[in-house]
Amino acid sequence: MNKKILVFGGGTGMSCLLRGLKEFPVSLTAVVSVSDDGGSTGILRDEFDMVAVGDVRRVLVSLSQTDEDLETLLNYRFSSKGSLNKHTVGNVLLTAAKDMTGSMQKGIKLLGKVLNLRGNVMPVTESNIDLYAVMEDDSIIKGEHYITESDKRIKKVFYKDEPVINNKLIKEIKNADLIVFSMGSLYTSILPCILSDKIINAIDESNAKILYACNLFTQPGETEGFKVSNHIKVINEYLGKKKVSMVIANKGKLDKELANKYLTAEQKDEVILDYKETNKLVENIISDDLIRIDSHGFFRHNYLKLAFLIFSVLINEKKNK
Repeated sequence: MNKKILVFGGGTGMSCLLRGLKEFPVSLTAVVSVSDDGGSTGILRDEFDMVAVGDVRRVLVSLSQTDEDLETLLNYRFSSKGSLNKHTVGNVLLTAAKDMTGSMQKGIKLLGKVLNLRGNVMPVTESNIDLYAVMEDDSIIKGEHYITESDKRIKKVFYKDEPVINNKLIKEIKNADLIVFSMGSLYTSILPCILSDKIINAIDESNAKILYACNLFTQPGETEGFKVSNHIKVINEYLGKKKVSMVIANKGKLDKELANKYLTAEQKDEVILDYKETNKLVENIISDDLIRIDSHGFFRHNYLKLAFLIFSVLINEKKNK
């Protein structure tokens, strides 16, 4: 029986990670943050009183076993002067599936049949819940896209109300062999997945170790100046008794000219692996050259190498038992 990997996250980072993991003989469950309230997702949330669908769509596409044309179709974004402007096909289909079935989880299952998914996809909650942030000046901002657009630094994120958590999700967490926090926006994609006492308790009750796949770059307003250890410390602040025990981080060298473009255009800097501080926090540091440059000239994780390293953790755990 395949080992069970449960991945927390959202956005392009999680999609990248899952695209690699689906190539390995593991049982995958992707737990997706659903608090985004901007763009197409925000419009659909307001109109249909539902959770955010954008990151769910990305994860479904990354785990699909269909041809590239269907993936391209699901990610197609309308550009018009009418009501479909800025909506993606996949967001609209997910909304329809949720409306037909009565829940986002059932809607995911329905659309998943078409996509022939290689894994299980679960929203972290079915609650149409807003993310709040306490900023560096102690002001409070409501709404994920307002938080990310602010020029103030984030101190803490929270929900005002306890989100409703599916019992099936709790069972999946408790039965996981490995829990992974994916790359992605630390405060607005990763942490929103663990802002629930039920989820924290389930993690503590599981036998799984926690692995963090660290970002390549810092993010303005969230992680300026952060090294690998800083990311881990923040995640650990939100966890319960069980903390991050393993981290995978890049040690490959970045092309200086391209890295300077990132810093100038997007205010993003390389996340440095500070071995000494990180070693105080985790049992195992896994470092490798994880960089690839995509067809658009952007730095990305080498998702197959990253997935292989995660799979190797499971193999080594099995050998050590």
